[in-house]
Amino acid sequence: MTPHPPLAAFLASRPAVLKRGPIAVILVEDDAVVSETLRHHVGLGFRHILALSPDALSLSEDLLSRVTNLRWNTRDPLAHQGALNAIIPTVPAGTWMYYGYNAEFLFFPFSETRSIGELLAFHAEERRDAMLTYVIDLYSPDIVRNPDAVDISDAMLDRTGYFALGRNAPDGTPLDRQLDFHGGLRWRFEEHVAPANRRIDRISLFRTAANLRIQADHRFDVQEYNTYSCPWHHNLTAAIASFRAAKALATNPGSREAIDTFCWRGSLPFEWRAGQLMDLGLMEPGQWF
Repeated sequence: MTPHPPLAAFLASRPAVLKRGPIAVILVEDDAVVSETLRHHVGLGFRHILALSPDALSLSEDLLSRVTNLRWNTRDPLAHQGALNAIIPTVPAGTWMYYGYNAEFLFFPFSETRSIGELLAFHAEERRDAMLTYVIDLYSPDIVRNPDAVDISDAMLDRTGYFALGRNAPDGTPLDRQLDFHGGLRWRFEEHVAPANRRIDRISLFRTAANLRIQADHRFDVQEYNTYSCPWHHNLTAAIASFRAAKALATNPGSREAIDTFCWRGSLPFEWRAGQLMDLGLMEPGQWF
């Protein structure tokens, strides 16, 4: 097989690396901190990572054994949907998977000292098949120095301005244990963000199941997967520290000329640790200690 095979050809070969999870899928949209993104998720303990990209990536030796680079049109707005719905049926049912993008970094409670496998084992014991993740926007404080707004050595995030709204079914009935979460750059610069893209909630960690499908809005067709907790107590949640919104706002012609800085009175330096995100209330340890 070629060094950068198409996703479909790779899946058709029934590769051994997909037989056990947890598996991460990283959609590489551009060249922003790609190696850093992959190394971060390798460090969390994912058994294997599928890095999807239109063009071949140059992977360093330390990543080759844990990362497979596959050809996929990640610039398609529905790239996540097509990729995940192709991958889900090819892995054993019950396999834990994660998906995100380059310049996005998964954090979970105590992630500095515990592995992703430990987290998901506990979550499964609580009879949960999916975990809510909040996408927390990161941004450079100086978008003149960093025109794409990406700076992992000097990243900022919003400490305030997050809120949730009730989520209803198409017939107007409130959905049980489901909310639409908002905040960050998508809220502060909402005039530059399409309404469908303003939510910061994403079901990024989930267990595969027969006929499971992800939808365009990052929710699943099984409603229980879209809930933030079980009915009887709070469950774990995780956070994705993401430069993705900042990149788009800083580089898209419709917004870049209107934004001088992303910093405001609610900005705070990001410390690159899970404890800070828990202290800010941006993820929930639940019953896990």
